[in-house]
Amino acid sequence: MKNVHLPIRLSCFILIICNSVTFSQTSESKHKPQRSNEFEKPSIRKTYLGETDGQKIYQYTLRNSKGMIVKVINYGATITDIITADRHGTMSSVVLGFDTLASYTRPGSPLLGSVVGRVANRISNKSFTLDGKEYILTSNIHGGLRGFHKRIWRSEEVPGSKEVSVKLTYLSIDGEEGFPGNLTTNVLYTLTNQNELKITYTATTDKATPVVLTNHSYFNLSGGKEDKVLNTELCIAADKYLEATKDKMPTGNFLAVKGTAYDFNTPRKIGQRIAETTDGSGYDHVYVLRKATGKLALIATAYEPVSGMVLEVRTTEPGVVFYTGNNLSSTIIGRDGKPFTKHGGFCLETQHFPDSPNHPNFPSTILRPGETFRSQTVFKFSVRK
Repeated sequence: MKNVHLPIRLSCFILIICNSVTFSQTSESKHKPQRSNEFEKPSIRKTYLGETDGQKIYQYTLRNSKGMIVKVINYGATITDIITADRHGTMSSVVLGFDTLASYTRPGSPLLGSVVGRVANRISNKSFTLDGKEYILTSNIHGGLRGFHKRIWRSEEVPGSKEVSVKLTYLSIDGEEGFPGNLTTNVLYTLTNQNELKITYTATTDKATPVVLTNHSYFNLSGGKEDKVLNTELCIAADKYLEATKDKMPTGNFLAVKGTAYDFNTPRKIGQRIAETTDGSGYDHVYVLRKATGKLALIATAYEPVSGMVLEVRTTEPGVVFYTGNNLSSTIIGRDGKPFTKHGGFCLETQHFPDSPNHPNFPSTILRPGETFRSQTVFKFSVRK
């Protein structure tokens, strides 16, 4: 089977007239003691933020009947905020983010919440051969020098009585960043009344091309109470991970996690054995998921004792990159003017394996004309009392 990756109430809005002006803020995102309430129906609101590269940037604020909020901008199809209730009913943000559009668009920004493509993660030697032709790329990582995370997407509101969505579309033209084919990609962010954020990806092409898409959100489930995620408990349903070189390029070998620092088959704190990772700086590894059938399956659960927040991750993808924000530092200023810290957030990037076009033993990432790329990942939030 060719699993070509199967699968508001806001306190105020501030009109932003240039890249450096502050994002609209809610009382919840500023961590004031707000409690979650039941609302009549889900809602979605669109706010103009400014312009980048001569194109308009908008923020979409999705809110469900329980008061959970998800914010998305059409620059990089980026999730800028997820606000939900902790065990006390206090609303707070559970992802890292910035206050200004300029922080997302500046060079070297750490891809907070962005969609990464056309091929996420790495391709060795910036090249691959497809149907007998070699293609040379502009970079060996994250889709090129200007991957999908740096592109401006067309956006569309999708209202509903039980859930609300925003649909983002981007046409990557033939030859962009060195990839073949005109690739049309759609990302649908849906917020349900069950506190689920569904991310549904589809894509079509007019030439054979590799496609690997993911979202690069950094989670911190403490709701601002902890500046590191080392005490967050994590479980990942994987018996193997990909062996990689020092520059994080897969060798093609699969290694067993049992008995190693990479074994999260039973819940344990992220920081418990982090010093035993390859270079001691933290996790940045691709896990080979047990339940990789192409159907939506629970593949990871995270629990933060301080807040009681729980994150469940379901996906149709065969792998997940577990990354512990090893390159975050105080030189990067986040939301509310607060500097980031190393290990200040963790990523669970559901995707096909890196460098797949150069490894025939990996699940195929090649999309061909007449086929449709489909993938879905669901982040569900709840609390333990």
